Amino acid sequence: MDIHKKFSSCWQRVVESCCSKRLKPNEPEPEKQDTGVNIDPGSTHQPEPTSAISRPLPPTPVAVQPVQRYIALFDYSARTEEDLSFNTGDILEALDKSPGEWWIARALTGVSASQQGYIPANYVAPVESIDAEPWYFPDTKRQDAERMLLAEGNDQGAFLIRNSESLKGELSLSVLDKGKVKHYKLQKLENGYVYVSKTKPFATIKELVDYYTEQANGLCVRLGEPCKKMQMEAPQTYGLSYNTVDLWEIERQSIELKRKLGAGQFGEVHEGLWNGTTSVAVKTLKPGSMDPIDFLQEAQIMKKLRHPKLIQLYAVCTTEEPIYIITELMKNGSLLEYLQKDRGTTLQITDQIEMAAQVAAGMAYLESQNYIHRDLAARNVLVGENNICKVADFGLARVFMKENENVYEAKEGCKLPVKWTAPEALHENRFTIKSDVWSFGILLYEIMTFGQTPYPGMSNMQAVQWLAKGRRMSCPPNCPTVLHKIMMNCWKENEQVRPTFETLQWQLEDYFDLDTSSYDDSTRY
Repeated sequence: MDIHKKFSSCWQRVVESCCSKRLKPNEPEPEKQDTGVNIDPGSTHQPEPTSAISRPLPPTPVAVQPVQRYIALFDYSARTEEDLSFNTGDILEALDKSPGEWWIARALTGVSASQQGYIPANYVAPVESIDAEPWYFPDTKRQDAERMLLAEGNDQGAFLIRNSESLKGELSLSVLDKGKVKHYKLQKLENGYVYVSKTKPFATIKELVDYYTEQANGLCVRLGEPCKKMQMEAPQTYGLSYNTVDLWEIERQSIELKRKLGAGQFGEVHEGLWNGTTSVAVKTLKPGSMDPIDFLQEAQIMKKLRHPKLIQLYAVCTTEEPIYIITELMKNGSLLEYLQKDRGTTLQITDQIEMAAQVAAGMAYLESQNYIHRDLAARNVLVGENNICKVADFGLARVFMKENENVYEAKEGCKLPVKWTAPEALHENRFTIKSDVWSFGILLYEIMTFGQTPYPGMSNMQAVQWLAKGRRMSCPPNCPTVLHKIMMNCWKENEQVRPTFETLQWQLEDYFDLDTSSYDDSTRY
């Protein structure tokens, strides 16, 4: 069978159940049909909800319905003719939220006023909700809050409110004062009132902000303008557009390859442009490097794995070789190259630990989904603006391996990255989430040495023999002892006593947050 027929036949079987026709916003609604989905009882991965399929605009209701008004949190430029462009602060009316991650909406204000089309749901928030407030930065870490407040464009009194890292469920107020950032804990009384100082509680966070905008009254400075939100912090949309959420095989002609970003075991990576509107990364797989059936089955799973610290798979082109894998673009390339280029000139220990924590967070999610990476290393982590790190290439290594429940054995002739691979994987061909933990320890070593190759001065064979004697790499220069201890825990001979990624995540995230002395004790005022 020629390669074109092989791909086409395979893809037909994979997506046959979800190949329903997408509708444009103004097309008439078809008759409703039963869209039951058969689920393999042995699978731990659920199919994407059929509600993600686009629907026509709803008919005008007979009874008067309350308008669902939302405010735009970020700018969005239309990627398709059916999309709706809007700017931060525009007010929109939600007409149909049933498509899931992409809603049909009408712009009430702004450049697209009175027009309607698809919008990414995670770019808007209900009017009057705390999520709609320009000063609310929910998932911002303290270090990032300081970086953003100190950035150009923020003046004295600039502030933001974020989720507390050290106290789960609590909020923190971060304020810029004379070139430094002060942090205040927002605490709650039993009646739900919030306060900075117990002498002045408020029924809502907004009332608290309004009050301290008028007078400092104990704060280091009166609150000024909210911290400037950078456009690059806009969240990733779910898929490239509303019509690639389910049917994500796209036309090869819609992808324009730009500059080459790098090359690896599976092929080359290019910066690309989809539909002439959206920057993407395009991995071109070497012809004949993997079985198309294996790849498409794995890609179906990879598409469902969604986490802020995982590279999002957008779409594929599989009807001819080379196969294209289209993902979100990370401007700074691989973590390995990023570390080697910096070599400590700008990155500090806080940055290194934060990057490691981000990788641990992405891996903790894979761990929760009973999914194994199998090739975790700095070369397979990508870096965006402001040291944002995301795990990439999860699942691709599996195409070269054969599955046996939650353990994977390397196929004969498969090349393994020896210095990153756990002993049980090397000697017994067994890959588990615990072998990923071993690899994370090596990745942590890479981070702390700015991309130095592990086991310096040793060949692969020498490293294997050295490890067999129970030896482990010593603490790298300028690496805190606590971090080396974490590495050593990852390299335990008994895989069962290695830490979980969940544990590694909180250990790294809490590294600087266990000491809360950087918070101002407002009760003294």
